[in-house]
Amino acid sequence: MDLIVSLTINGLATGMLIFLVAAGLTIIFGLMDVLNFAHGGLFVWGAFSGVWAYNLTGNFWLGIVAAIVTGLILGAITEYLIIRPVYGNHVQQILITLGLMLVLSELIKVVFGPEQRAANPPSMLEGSFMVGDVIFIKYRLFLIVVGFLVYAITFFILKYTKIGLIVRAGVMNKEMVQTLGINIRFVFMLVFMVGAAMAAFGGMLMAPYSGVIYAEMGLEFGILAFIVVVIGGMGSFSGSLMAAILVGLAQAYMAYYVPALSLAVNMLLMTAVLIFRPQGLFKAKGA
Repeated sequence: MDLIVSLTINGLATGMLIFLVAAGLTIIFGLMDVLNFAHGGLFVWGAFSGVWAYNLTGNFWLGIVAAIVTGLILGAITEYLIIRPVYGNHVQQILITLGLMLVLSELIKVVFGPEQRAANPPSMLEGSFMVGDVIFIKYRLFLIVVGFLVYAITFFILKYTKIGLIVRAGVMNKEMVQTLGINIRFVFMLVFMVGAAMAAFGGMLMAPYSGVIYAEMGLEFGILAFIVVVIGGMGSFSGSLMAAILVGLAQAYMAYYVPALSLAVNMLLMTAVLIFRPQGLFKAKGA
């Protein structure tokens, strides 16, 4: 029983990190119909900029702020210069964002250096505690709480606030929203910026969890994010959460019980979903 609890916590923590990347990807695709394969690059830039600020100031929370600001800035630049000219053309979106992904990864080496960087949790989140015979690692519990909070806040904003209403209306009929005096292009840029900031935020949180960051990790987590989006249902925010949890738990249990399949389990899950439920576990409204 103790082993099951430990594996479940590990899986949930991993799943929440994947969700933070996939959530931004889902928002960008679900609301803007944009396939952004450079999302992993935004993730790794959040990790490096956040760790740099964390090491410079010794303040973990300032590191998070730095990562989010980096994501917002890169998101605005990406949407304006890269995405805006290819709205409505998925093939061009895939090609141009794949190229941007490679550029962002190489720029990490230019700005921060090619070597790996270490990262540790803040002192208040270091260590563990025991409940009965079960050991709970503080930072992993922190990740689980943050993941659910991000989901709840984002879901509330999209469903029950004015800005969420404007975004959803713009998706359905952007010309109508434009005639009401709302700059829908600016709104979509904000949506893209928020999605990029979520990826960067996830990158910063990933750094102390893994203990080390490197330029190529953006591609790895970018692929994981797309697997989660496909499993959950393209454009389904709740589906991304459930799929990320499923992928995280599958990785944790497979790594312990069947290590040989731990790397392949994500692709096996996606293949099974595409065969038996091609629209994903949760079908986005209007899909």
